Amino acid sequence: MYKFSGYTIKAFFALRGGVKVYQKENLPTDRGFVIACTHEGFVDVLALGTGILPLEIHYMAKKELFSNKLIGGFLKRIHAFPVDRENPGPSSIKTPIKLLKEGKIVGIFPSGTRTSEDVPLKRGAVTIAQMGKAPIVPAAYRGPSNGKSLFKKGKMQLIIGEPIMLEEFDHLPAKERLGAMTEVLNQRIKDLENQLTEKE
Repeated sequence: MYKFSGYTIKAFFALRGGVKVYQKENLPTDRGFVIACTHEGFVDVLALGTGILPLEIHYMAKKELFSNKLIGGFLKRIHAFPVDRENPGPSSIKTPIKLLKEGKIVGIFPSGTRTSEDVPLKRGAVTIAQMGKAPIVPAAYRGPSNGKSLFKKGKMQLIIGEPIMLEEFDHLPAKERLGAMTEVLNQRIKDLENQLTEKE
């Protein structure tokens, strides 16, 4: 179901020029990882998913989306799993950690909300990566963000950054690693956004 949906959406995007993907070679191919991408609307979720095919992403999605049985059933078939954003607890990270340890890819939009504002990245992505003993791959998308803008002109661009490895922070005291990794992730994503601006 995932690949069928992914390639169908990719074919639709191709009608308007497709998604130009830069630095796809940065994606690890031998282990699970967290991919953390910018988020302004639902289109960037689709662009990220189609952009790294045939790799498959398991997305964290707010639990409210699963309240409708039809929509919830579809989301589960395309590897999305529910998270309670209002009351996050141990159960919120249990599923993604398990997926990472199974060698799968977990997709997280660290800003937590659909916004174009410069919101400091949340520590959730880093916490999950640390507990799942997996690298974090920063990514940035630029292009249409909603259904209406899809039917207007405009490039769709996705850029993949180099993985942030946990080992890079082994020299720091344990209590400082989370903050340091979050700062690095935040900066790497900003740098990727700047690179996309330069490519326009």
